[in-house]
Amino acid sequence: MPSDSAPNHETSLAALQQRYGERYRWLLLLSVMLGTMASIMSSTIVNVAIPDMGQHFVMSPTRAQWVSSGFMVAMTVSMLTTPWLLARFGYRRTYSFSMWVLLLGGVGGGLSNDYNWVLVARVAEGLAAGVVQPIPAIIILRVFGAGEQGRAGSFFGTGVVLAPAVGPSIGGLLVDALGWRSIFFMVVPLAMASLWMAQKYVPTTAPSGQAPQRHGPSLDGWGLLLASVSTLCLLNGLVSLREAGWQATHAWSLLGVAAVGLVVFVSWQHRLLHRPQASGLRPLMNLSVFRHRAFAMGSGVAFIYGAGLFGSTYLLPLYMQQGMGWSASYTGTALLPAGFMLALTIALTGRLADRKPTYVLVCAGLALLAASFVLMTTLEVQSGIGLLTAWVILGRVGLGLILPSLNSGSLRGLAHALIPQGSSVINFMRMLGGASGVSLCAIVLQWRLAEHGVSLTSNAQAVLRLQAFNETFLFLAGLMALALLAAWQLKTDNPPDQRSS
Repeated sequence: MPSDSAPNHETSLAALQQRYGERYRWLLLLSVMLGTMASIMSSTIVNVAIPDMGQHFVMSPTRAQWVSSGFMVAMTVSMLTTPWLLARFGYRRTYSFSMWVLLLGGVGGGLSNDYNWVLVARVAEGLAAGVVQPIPAIIILRVFGAGEQGRAGSFFGTGVVLAPAVGPSIGGLLVDALGWRSIFFMVVPLAMASLWMAQKYVPTTAPSGQAPQRHGPSLDGWGLLLASVSTLCLLNGLVSLREAGWQATHAWSLLGVAAVGLVVFVSWQHRLLHRPQASGLRPLMNLSVFRHRAFAMGSGVAFIYGAGLFGSTYLLPLYMQQGMGWSASYTGTALLPAGFMLALTIALTGRLADRKPTYVLVCAGLALLAASFVLMTTLEVQSGIGLLTAWVILGRVGLGLILPSLNSGSLRGLAHALIPQGSSVINFMRMLGGASGVSLCAIVLQWRLAEHGVSLTSNAQAVLRLQAFNETFLFLAGLMALALLAAWQLKTDNPPDQRSS
């Protein structure tokens, strides 16, 4: 183990760059891309197995949905720990440990015979996935020049979206053939490959370029506790609203605790930022990143966009299986072309992100995503797969315009020392929006189903059930319209090639 004052020069970022030459930065990006693919696959692929899992454990769809929601809560909160972990343990140890937890969580979930242990495995996977996901953006902004960041982002994004693009299709086939357990094992090959590459290409140094500071500031445990409690109360409150309705006192109490927790969390982070010597702690969330207009607006867009993205990821398989009456494998097949189109769009958008202002690409993407949700309401039970696939593809093209540009455009104006914090915060905002969006979509869907007097399990009145789904898609379109207003505030952003590196 290298000491704090004497980094292992053979495995430092500078040494690895010298050893592997110009190709090193791409090998490093590929290494972390594989792990991020595994983490994203583990977050999305479970959706196609929720109906089968609910039947296996004989539980309501709401309780079965916690395999997705529990993962997202854990992932959202753990993102805030990434800057501290990288400073304390360095890139390689932080990344490799997370990959081991993700791998063991996948195996443990697939072998579990009790639903509670499945939830434990999902939470472990979520914690690992949250730590991993901010790392690629930090590497892109640290290792690549300003003129290459868009291209690097598109390369990374293209690879990452292939996981959720191919995953649900393969997962649907596996669920139909082998049952829900099989989807947990899909992360194992990617995690193992990523661990192998990490030992060769991921540096042991911290983002600062120095050795990890093992005796540096302690983790902000109080901040982590406040963030965890607030997030749990928020999502539990939303779940309670979904189950008990708008008059549920318990639900509003939880949401009230979440609001109070947020205020206390912000106050605590402000205190640590301005009086760090008094506590010896590093703020879990460095609020100074919000002083930058582009970052503040980008974070707002990321929150709303995350709600729409993950809400639709939850809603689409449910719509196809219980709204249209399709099988899990047929649902996966319908989603596959859209996934490949998303990957292609990201690849083409990368070069544009190096030359065009962020707001142009983000606004165009949000508009297409909103249009796809509106067009979903034109479908009927007998419409078939073609038209539905076309509208999903339209939305994925919109996503392809947003993904390579939003993170890099929001982070590019930050000082180098703030990049790890900025990457952690904007990913946290996106995932907090995503975790909320899944519950909000379920709440709106339950509300509209109740208004129409139908349920997801009833085979009668399919037209009314489809109408409830359509109204939920319109809700998502409204969210994208809100994000569009926030994205327009990025208009002062300049093209990357007009800035210094």
